[in-house]
Amino acid sequence: MSTDPYLPVRAEILSVKQETRSPDLDIKTYRLRLAQGSELDFRPGQFIELAVDGVGEAPFGFASSPLEKDFIEVTVKRTGLVTDALHRLSAGDFVWVRGPFGNTFPLGEMRGSHIMFIAGGLGLAPLRPLIKCVLHPGFRGQYGRVDMLIAARTPGDFVYYDQYDDWAKEPDTRISLTIDRPVDGWTGLVGFPHNLIADMDLAFDSTIFILCGPPLMIKAVSDRLQQKGCPKDRLITTMEMRMTCGIGKCGRCNIGHRYVCVDGPVFSLAELGEMPDEY
Repeated sequence: MSTDPYLPVRAEILSVKQETRSPDLDIKTYRLRLAQGSELDFRPGQFIELAVDGVGEAPFGFASSPLEKDFIEVTVKRTGLVTDALHRLSAGDFVWVRGPFGNTFPLGEMRGSHIMFIAGGLGLAPLRPLIKCVLHPGFRGQYGRVDMLIAARTPGDFVYYDQYDDWAKEPDTRISLTIDRPVDGWTGLVGFPHNLIADMDLAFDSTIFILCGPPLMIKAVSDRLQQKGCPKDRLITTMEMRMTCGIGKCGRCNIGHRYVCVDGPVFSLAELGEMPDEY
Protein backbone atom coordinates (compact mmCIF):
# COMPACT_ATOMS: atom_id res chain seq x y z
CA MET A 1 0.00 0.00 0.00
CA SER A 2 1.30 3.45 -0.84
CA THR A 3 2.61 5.55 2.05
CA ASP A 4 1.35 8.70 0.32
CA PRO A 5 -2.07 9.56 1.86
CA TYR A 6 -3.03 11.44 -1.30
CA LEU A 7 -2.32 8.52 -3.64
CA PRO A 8 -5.12 5.94 -4.09
CA VAL A 9 -4.55 2.27 -4.84
CA ARG A 10 -6.80 0.26 -7.16
CA ALA A 11 -8.87 -2.46 -5.52
CA GLU A 12 -11.03 -5.19 -7.00
CA ILE A 13 -14.44 -6.00 -5.59
CA LEU A 14 -14.32 -9.72 -4.75
CA SER A 15 -17.88 -10.04 -3.48
CA VAL A 16 -20.94 -8.04 -2.54
CA LYS A 17 -23.23 -9.22 0.26
CA GLN A 18 -26.69 -7.82 0.89
CA GLU A 19 -26.99 -7.29 4.64
CA THR A 20 -30.46 -5.83 5.18
CA ARG A 21 -33.83 -7.19 4.10
CA SER A 22 -35.96 -4.08 4.66
CA PRO A 23 -37.49 -2.36 1.63
CA ASP A 24 -36.34 1.09 2.79
CA LEU A 25 -32.84 0.31 4.11
CA ASP A 26 -30.19 -0.88 1.68
CA ILE A 27 -26.88 -1.93 3.27
CA LYS A 28 -24.24 -4.06 1.56
CA THR A 29 -20.82 -5.39 2.55
CA TYR A 30 -18.03 -5.17 -0.03
CA ARG A 31 -15.00 -7.43 0.11
CA LEU A 32 -12.01 -5.81 -1.63
CA ARG A 33 -8.58 -7.01 -2.69
CA LEU A 34 -5.88 -4.43 -3.34
CA ALA A 35 -4.10 -4.53 -6.68
CA GLN A 36 -0.64 -6.00 -7.16
CA GLY A 37 -0.76 -8.08 -3.99
CA SER A 38 -0.68 -5.04 -1.69
CA GLU A 39 -1.73 -5.47 1.93
CA LEU A 40 -3.40 -2.84 4.04
CA ASP A 41 -2.29 -2.97 7.68
CA PHE A 42 -4.86 -1.27 9.89
CA ARG A 43 -6.17 -1.29 13.43
CA PRO A 44 -9.76 -1.53 14.71
CA GLY A 45 -11.43 1.86 14.53
CA GLN A 46 -9.50 3.19 11.54
CA PHE A 47 -11.05 4.02 8.19
CA ILE A 48 -10.30 4.38 4.48
CA GLU A 49 -11.26 6.80 1.74
CA LEU A 50 -12.98 4.83 -1.02
CA ALA A 51 -13.48 6.32 -4.49
CA VAL A 52 -15.63 5.36 -7.48
CA ASP A 53 -14.29 6.46 -10.87
CA GLY A 54 -15.95 9.60 -12.15
CA VAL A 55 -18.12 10.03 -9.05
CA GLY A 56 -16.03 10.89 -6.00
CA GLU A 57 -14.81 9.46 -2.72
CA ALA A 58 -16.10 9.09 0.84
CA PRO A 59 -14.78 7.74 4.15
CA PHE A 60 -15.78 4.27 5.36
CA GLY A 61 -14.71 2.46 8.50
CA PHE A 62 -13.12 -0.96 8.17
CA ALA A 63 -15.64 -3.73 8.79
CA SER A 64 -13.24 -6.69 8.61
CA SER A 65 -10.65 -7.99 11.03
CA PRO A 66 -7.10 -6.63 10.74
CA LEU A 67 -5.99 -10.24 11.21
CA GLU A 68 -7.46 -11.11 7.79
CA LYS A 69 -4.73 -10.07 5.37
CA ASP A 70 -6.06 -11.26 2.00
CA PHE A 71 -8.91 -8.75 1.83
CA ILE A 72 -10.61 -5.83 3.52
CA GLU A 73 -14.33 -5.22 3.95
CA VAL A 74 -16.48 -2.12 4.18
CA THR A 75 -20.20 -2.02 4.88
CA VAL A 76 -22.08 0.69 3.03
CA LYS A 77 -25.54 2.18 3.43
CA ARG A 78 -26.99 3.66 0.23
CA THR A 79 -27.53 7.30 1.11
CA GLY A 80 -26.02 9.57 -1.53
CA LEU A 81 -23.95 10.07 -4.66
CA VAL A 82 -20.91 7.92 -3.86
CA THR A 83 -22.85 5.21 -2.05
CA ASP A 84 -25.43 5.03 -4.87
CA ALA A 85 -22.61 4.51 -7.37
CA LEU A 86 -20.97 1.93 -5.17
CA HIS A 87 -24.23 0.02 -4.79
CA ARG A 88 -24.42 -0.28 -8.57
CA LEU A 89 -21.08 -2.11 -8.68
CA SER A 90 -20.60 -5.86 -8.41
CA ALA A 91 -17.87 -8.48 -8.09
CA GLY A 92 -15.15 -7.90 -10.67
CA ASP A 93 -15.53 -4.11 -10.71
CA PHE A 94 -12.82 -1.82 -9.37
CA VAL A 95 -12.69 1.05 -6.88
CA TRP A 96 -9.86 3.14 -5.41
CA VAL A 97 -8.66 3.14 -1.80
CA ARG A 98 -6.61 5.56 0.32
CA GLY A 99 -5.57 4.92 3.91
CA PRO A 100 -5.69 3.77 6.58
CA PHE A 101 -6.50 6.90 8.55
CA GLY A 102 -7.46 7.80 12.11
CA ASN A 103 -6.77 6.39 15.53
CA THR A 104 -7.87 3.11 17.09
CA PHE A 105 -9.68 1.57 20.02
CA PRO A 106 -7.43 1.28 23.13
CA LEU A 107 -6.95 -2.49 22.97
CA GLY A 108 -4.06 -2.39 25.42
CA GLU A 109 -6.01 -0.45 28.03
CA MET A 110 -8.97 -2.80 27.60
CA ARG A 111 -7.02 -5.91 28.58
CA GLY A 112 -8.35 -7.52 31.74
CA SER A 113 -11.68 -5.68 31.56
CA HIS A 114 -15.14 -6.90 30.71
CA ILE A 115 -16.39 -5.34 27.48
CA MET A 116 -19.92 -4.34 26.56
CA PHE A 117 -20.63 -3.41 22.96
CA ILE A 118 -23.77 -1.34 22.36
CA ALA A 119 -24.47 -0.86 18.67
CA GLY A 120 -27.37 0.57 16.72
CA GLY A 121 -27.97 -0.26 13.05
CA LEU A 122 -24.95 0.35 10.85
CA GLY A 123 -23.04 1.36 13.98
CA LEU A 124 -22.08 -2.29 14.34
CA ALA A 125 -19.85 -2.03 11.24
CA PRO A 126 -16.91 -0.06 12.74
CA LEU A 127 -17.14 -2.22 15.89
CA ARG A 128 -16.87 -5.48 13.94
CA PRO A 129 -13.03 -5.36 13.57
CA LEU A 130 -12.71 -4.90 17.33
CA ILE A 131 -15.23 -7.66 18.06
CA LYS A 132 -13.36 -10.04 15.77
CA CYS A 133 -10.05 -9.24 17.46
CA VAL A 134 -11.39 -9.62 20.98
CA LEU A 135 -13.12 -12.92 20.16
CA HIS A 136 -10.17 -14.37 18.24
CA PRO A 137 -8.85 -17.50 20.01
CA GLY A 138 -5.38 -16.00 20.19
CA PHE A 139 -6.61 -12.96 22.12
CA ARG A 140 -9.85 -13.98 23.83
CA GLY A 141 -8.10 -14.79 27.12
CA GLN A 142 -6.86 -11.21 27.46
CA TYR A 143 -10.36 -9.88 28.07
CA GLY A 144 -13.15 -10.65 30.49
CA ARG A 145 -16.80 -11.25 29.75
CA VAL A 146 -18.07 -9.86 26.44
CA ASP A 147 -21.64 -8.61 26.21
CA MET A 148 -23.30 -7.20 23.11
CA LEU A 149 -26.54 -5.25 22.90
CA ILE A 150 -27.31 -4.90 19.20
CA ALA A 151 -30.24 -2.72 18.15
CA ALA A 152 -32.11 -2.29 14.86
CA ARG A 153 -35.41 -0.78 13.81
CA THR A 154 -36.85 -4.11 12.63
CA PRO A 155 -35.64 -7.73 12.34
CA GLY A 156 -34.75 -7.04 8.70
CA ASP A 157 -32.39 -4.20 9.57
CA PHE A 158 -29.68 -6.13 11.41
CA VAL A 159 -26.27 -6.30 9.74
CA TYR A 160 -24.08 -9.44 10.01
CA TYR A 161 -27.12 -11.29 11.35
CA ASP A 162 -25.77 -14.66 10.19
CA GLN A 163 -22.67 -14.24 12.37
CA TYR A 164 -24.30 -13.65 15.75
CA ASP A 165 -24.61 -17.35 16.61
CA ASP A 166 -20.89 -17.88 15.96
CA TRP A 167 -19.98 -14.90 18.12
CA ALA A 168 -22.22 -16.16 20.92
CA LYS A 169 -20.44 -19.54 20.90
CA GLU A 170 -17.17 -17.94 21.97
CA PRO A 171 -16.26 -18.29 25.67
CA ASP A 172 -18.12 -16.06 28.13
CA THR A 173 -19.87 -14.11 25.36
CA ARG A 174 -23.52 -13.03 25.40
CA ILE A 175 -25.52 -11.32 22.67
CA SER A 176 -28.87 -9.57 23.09
CA LEU A 177 -30.85 -8.25 20.13
CA THR A 178 -33.49 -5.56 20.34
CA ILE A 179 -35.85 -3.86 17.89
CA ASP A 180 -37.74 -0.60 18.25
CA ARG A 181 -41.31 -1.95 18.32
CA PRO A 182 -42.99 -5.36 18.68
CA VAL A 183 -43.18 -7.51 15.55
CA ASP A 184 -45.03 -10.80 15.16
CA GLY A 185 -42.67 -13.72 15.56
CA TRP A 186 -39.88 -11.71 17.19
CA THR A 187 -38.56 -13.38 20.36
CA GLY A 188 -35.76 -10.95 21.23
CA LEU A 189 -35.88 -7.75 23.23
CA VAL A 190 -38.04 -4.77 22.30
CA GLY A 191 -37.04 -1.22 23.15
CA PHE A 192 -34.37 1.40 22.70
CA PRO A 193 -30.94 0.60 24.18
CA HIS A 194 -30.91 3.45 26.70
CA ASN A 195 -34.19 2.23 28.19
CA LEU A 196 -33.03 -1.38 28.32
CA ILE A 197 -29.76 -0.66 30.11
CA ALA A 198 -31.64 1.31 32.77
CA ASP A 199 -32.67 -2.00 34.37
CA MET A 200 -29.39 -3.87 33.82
CA ASP A 201 -26.97 -4.69 36.62
CA LEU A 202 -23.68 -3.35 35.25
CA ALA A 203 -20.21 -3.48 36.80
CA PHE A 204 -18.82 -0.04 36.05
CA ASP A 205 -15.53 -0.56 37.85
CA SER A 206 -14.55 -3.51 35.64
CA THR A 207 -16.35 -2.93 32.31
CA ILE A 208 -15.49 -0.81 29.29
CA PHE A 209 -18.47 0.24 27.17
CA ILE A 210 -18.03 0.60 23.41
CA LEU A 211 -20.84 2.56 21.71
CA CYS A 212 -21.64 3.22 18.08
CA GLY A 213 -24.84 4.08 16.26
CA PRO A 214 -26.96 7.10 15.39
CA PRO A 215 -25.84 10.23 17.29
CA LEU A 216 -29.10 10.38 19.25
CA MET A 217 -28.61 6.78 20.38
CA ILE A 218 -25.02 7.40 21.46
CA LYS A 219 -26.10 10.49 23.40
CA ALA A 220 -29.02 8.72 25.10
CA VAL A 221 -27.01 5.62 26.01
CA SER A 222 -23.99 7.54 27.28
CA ASP A 223 -26.21 9.83 29.37
CA ARG A 224 -28.03 6.84 30.89
CA LEU A 225 -24.78 5.02 31.69
CA GLN A 226 -23.35 8.11 33.36
CA GLN A 227 -26.55 8.52 35.38
CA LYS A 228 -26.05 4.97 36.62
CA GLY A 229 -22.49 5.74 37.68
CA CYS A 230 -20.28 4.89 34.71
CA PRO A 231 -17.06 6.98 34.54
CA LYS A 232 -16.61 8.92 31.31
CA ASP A 233 -13.24 7.34 30.61
CA ARG A 234 -14.91 3.91 30.45
CA LEU A 235 -17.29 5.04 27.70
CA ILE A 236 -15.76 4.90 24.22
CA THR A 237 -17.40 5.76 20.93
CA THR A 238 -16.40 6.22 17.31
CA MET A 239 -17.54 9.28 15.35
CA GLU A 240 -17.53 8.84 11.60
CA MET A 241 -19.81 11.81 11.07
CA ARG A 242 -18.64 14.87 9.16
CA MET A 243 -15.37 13.39 7.87
CA THR A 244 -14.45 14.09 4.24
CA CYS A 245 -10.76 14.26 3.28
CA GLY A 246 -9.38 11.93 5.95
CA ILE A 247 -6.21 13.94 6.60
CA GLY A 248 -7.33 17.09 8.41
CA LYS A 249 -7.07 19.46 5.44
CA CYS A 250 -10.64 20.25 4.41
CA GLY A 251 -11.81 21.38 7.86
CA ARG A 252 -15.22 19.71 7.59
CA CYS A 253 -14.85 17.56 10.70
CA ASN A 254 -13.23 19.95 13.16
CA ILE A 255 -14.71 20.22 16.64
CA GLY A 256 -12.94 23.14 18.23
CA HIS A 257 -9.23 22.56 17.64
CA ARG A 258 -9.66 18.79 17.12
CA TYR A 259 -10.23 16.96 13.84
CA VAL A 260 -12.35 13.80 13.91
CA CYS A 261 -10.41 12.25 11.00
CA VAL A 262 -6.99 12.81 12.58
CA ASP A 263 -7.53 12.89 16.35
CA GLY A 264 -10.34 10.31 16.09
CA PRO A 265 -12.64 8.86 15.04
CA VAL A 266 -12.38 6.96 18.36
CA PHE A 267 -12.90 9.08 21.49
CA SER A 268 -13.76 8.45 25.10
CA LEU A 269 -16.60 10.46 26.61
CA ALA A 270 -13.98 12.10 28.82
CA GLU A 271 -12.21 13.38 25.69
CA LEU A 272 -15.46 14.52 24.12
CA GLY A 273 -16.30 16.37 27.32
CA GLU A 274 -13.25 18.57 26.77
CA MET A 275 -14.44 19.55 23.27
CA PRO A 276 -17.12 22.07 22.24
CA ASP A 277 -20.64 20.64 22.31
CA GLU A 278 -20.95 20.35 18.53
CA TYR A 279 -21.16 16.59 18.06
